[in-house]
Amino acid sequence: MGENKPYLAVIFVQAIYGGMFLISKAAFNGGMNSYIFVFYRQAAATLFLAPFALLFEWKNRAPISFVTLCKTFLLSLFGITLSLDINGIALVYTCATLAAAITNCLPVITFFLALLLRMEVLKMRTASGIAKLTGIVACMAGAATLAFYKGPHFKPFCHHQIFGSHELVGHVSSGKTWIKGCFLMFLSTTFWGLWLVLQTGILRSYPSKLLFTTLQCFLSSIQSFAIAIAFERDPHQWKLGWNIRLLAVVYCVRTKKLSAICLILFLLGPTSSKGKFMTWTYSVNR
Repeated sequence: MGENKPYLAVIFVQAIYGGMFLISKAAFNGGMNSYIFVFYRQAAATLFLAPFALLFEWKNRAPISFVTLCKTFLLSLFGITLSLDINGIALVYTCATLAAAITNCLPVITFFLALLLRMEVLKMRTASGIAKLTGIVACMAGAATLAFYKGPHFKPFCHHQIFGSHELVGHVSSGKTWIKGCFLMFLSTTFWGLWLVLQTGILRSYPSKLLFTTLQCFLSSIQSFAIAIAFERDPHQWKLGWNIRLLAVVYCVRTKKLSAICLILFLLGPTSSKGKFMTWTYSVNR
């Protein structure tokens, strides 16, 4: 049972991601601005992670240089802020199912980027190489099917709205809007994969993972605020009430961040071989 804990942890984290897409989509359908949602999410994540970072790693923290800080800023900009903002726009254009499907292509995209940067090797004549190629083809085929084939719409047996608002009923996207959303979702996941690949170099010079995560969330909250205030200046849009908007922010921060960090960083261990594989395959601090 002990050897299976890492895989059970990853399955649990992926289930959390599925719920995140569903609740985020409901919030966007309810009128919440996607840029504002990203800002609240990153700002709340910073406040949530800071005590853990100070408690576990502040005393033994590694010094951070100006060059590393600049790299972290750019990494946060492309890998977190722009990735999440583009993902939010794509989720408005498409649906939560497609978002979850393309997100599951993250290992494939990350592997391709690692190949381009010569950080991975694909040996076609070995069993592991054939297994990797088979997995890549199957993953991309499944995502392409969901992206380009839209079957008939299912009518739910229960017509009661979970969140008590008819505004949350998702609209049917047009063909052009759907394709645009698929492209943006793929672009967002590509930024995500690039973030996974490039952060390994920074972690060599700054190995304090939890402090590094908190710093990225802090920088991303500043960046996302600048983007959100540029696109939306209506004070009404910035208000959070006791509704789906607040639920979406709280869910993304508390459930996703706490579960992922505890299960991956502490359960798997930052130096174990499985821990390295999981942090490459699944993002836990974005």
